[in-house]
Amino acid sequence: MHAVAAISQSALAHNLSVVHSYAPNSKIISMVKSNAYGHHLDLVKPLMQADILAVSELNEVRSLRKLTNKPILLLPGIFNDTDLQEAIQLNCHLVFHDLSQLTVIKNSKDPINLWIKVDTGMHRLGLPIDQLEQTLSQLKNHSNIHIETVMTHFACADEPTHIKNSQQFDTFSKLNIQHYSRSMANSAAIMSLDKSHFDYVRPGIMLYGASPFSNIDEQLMPAMKLSAPILSLKTIKAGESVGYGATWTAKKDSRIVTIGIGYGDGYPRHAKTGTPVMINNTLCKLVGRVSMDLICVDIGDLEVNVGDIAILWGDRKLRVETIASYSGTISYELLTGVSSRVSFIQRA
Repeated sequence: MHAVAAISQSALAHNLSVVHSYAPNSKIISMVKSNAYGHHLDLVKPLMQADILAVSELNEVRSLRKLTNKPILLLPGIFNDTDLQEAIQLNCHLVFHDLSQLTVIKNSKDPINLWIKVDTGMHRLGLPIDQLEQTLSQLKNHSNIHIETVMTHFACADEPTHIKNSQQFDTFSKLNIQHYSRSMANSAAIMSLDKSHFDYVRPGIMLYGASPFSNIDEQLMPAMKLSAPILSLKTIKAGESVGYGATWTAKKDSRIVTIGIGYGDGYPRHAKTGTPVMINNTLCKLVGRVSMDLICVDIGDLEVNVGDIAILWGDRKLRVETIASYSGTISYELLTGVSSRVSFIQRA
């Protein structure tokens, strides 16, 4: 008996349709990097109905190419001839974001679909604005290079009223790139900044049913349901403690179950006492410290048996965003952090 992550195909398909409803005139790039945000590439086939898929490593391209013939956007691009040749063979579109990539790109004897990334204010990856025009002029007349799109990335789209959003949008909108497709919007911008949708949108976290904002969005359906079995049920006396460090002490006689999941499985070690865990459709409270393999939960008067299954996140009543809030982190980290000892399965 061990932890299971069940990936809902209907939820993934639904969330992709939500993207369509927000951006009906844009093509969609499904962000499936980091092993599909921890959901496993081979279990997210509904997301492959998008126009393009995007990953961060050639290793992911290799895995993804076994599953689909759709174009794949390699977000960091390439930096050497060996990777370039493999990327071309695997039908990758390449992001160009740094002048150090220029020589490799220009020396290619094979056709390349290139996406130019420009830095409008996030200051992570992307060409400086003052280098864009010269770079485009160097590339656009190269017979083997097709410049598909000019793209950029929001720094603060998860805060819709942040002034940086309008600053970045204005900067990008004023670029002399009318002859190219444009891409700017991530999940948060898809849902809150419709003027930024342009030709391609790049949904990530919303595809997996989690909100990019601090509040939960009920129109998104959780795709990953993380569950684990109850291994033990006992009653402890008032004044007795539970778990490492004796950080929680019962104020009254309490019924405590121990569940077979811990930080070794990717459940957050910093989840606070009081973090909700769902057992038999009832929200109960985590007590004491999360250990490597186990957590303890106060079930009150709930009727429970050893072997019953607890839901850690992924139900309409218990979203991963809630667990992230109790743990001082974000849903992205929890979803991508589920470990290899958890069994991943497909569900409807």
